Amino acid sequence: MNNFKFILLTVCLLAGFTACTNQEKEAKTTPVQLILDTDIGPDFDDVGAMALMHALADSCQVEILATLSSNHHELVVPVIQILNSYFGRPDIPVGAPKSEGGVTLTSDHQVKWPEFLVQKYQYPVTYTNDAPDAVEVYRKLLSEAEDKSVTICTIGFLTNLCDLLKSEADEYSSLSGKELVRKKVKHLVAMAGRFPAGREYNVYKDASSGEFAINEWPTEIIFSGWEIGNKILTGKQCVEMVVKDSPVKDAYSLCLNERDFEGRMSWDQTAVLVAVKGYKPYFNIEQGTCTILSDGSNTWKSSENGSHFILKDNMNAETLSKIIEHYMMHQPLNK
Repeated sequence: MNNFKFILLTVCLLAGFTACTNQEKEAKTTPVQLILDTDIGPDFDDVGAMALMHALADSCQVEILATLSSNHHELVVPVIQILNSYFGRPDIPVGAPKSEGGVTLTSDHQVKWPEFLVQKYQYPVTYTNDAPDAVEVYRKLLSEAEDKSVTICTIGFLTNLCDLLKSEADEYSSLSGKELVRKKVKHLVAMAGRFPAGREYNVYKDASSGEFAINEWPTEIIFSGWEIGNKILTGKQCVEMVVKDSPVKDAYSLCLNERDFEGRMSWDQTAVLVAVKGYKPYFNIEQGTCTILSDGSNTWKSSENGSHFILKDNMNAETLSKIIEHYMMHQPLNK
């Protein structure tokens, strides 16, 4: 793709990126109603994904209903709150898994970037163990939503989604978790799996939850597999941003300076991008059925009757990297 074509394409794709007025909000189609489920901490592409999400929220393309942790580590919810607060949305509901088992993980970098962010940004925070039950947050929000109106995007372990499907009637809804999801959720977008077959981190780290959540999920699922984000490198421009006190810049600076010098893989950003903006023109899709096995590995069978879809390459990786990083570099409207 030559430079002129890239510039033209980028302008078209990023149209409406700036903040919109109340009149413009009313004129726009209804923004995507999104619940983000993240394991933020073991990797830092979640930070880029949350920055992208907030950038799209600032241009009225998405309403963020909740940002939930699928990771038991005590600093996951504080990091989520730091990012939400930085982008001017400190009141977004948070939650965390309360079931036994699951995963408790933080960064394996020499400098533990979640600890660094929590020490630097002294926002009032709720530690993960003190956060509300993610299943309760899910059930409350889904019970209040219009039918088939909510998009769930998971960019972490599938613990909460498994627990949600297994949940029973409560004060919010007389429906079981599976019935509630079927009635209220439009689709699930998941950074999960490796296609056409393989074993991917978000699934196998809590394999029992992954097996149940994917195999029993009652709506369409769009998978952004490992092979999609693996070749889309971002972060170098974020590190070079001339801004002070940005948790996005800080996380990428700390981690890219240690390794991934050419940029970090953008697994989670691709899922959030598709959850909000759809897969066109960024990707193509293939329809079929993904099956998760007991060890967390997955298989794929193409079928016109399948309720699953996997992303396939359309744009080249360099173009997608530039588009995604542009969103990641978005600065809060209140700064």
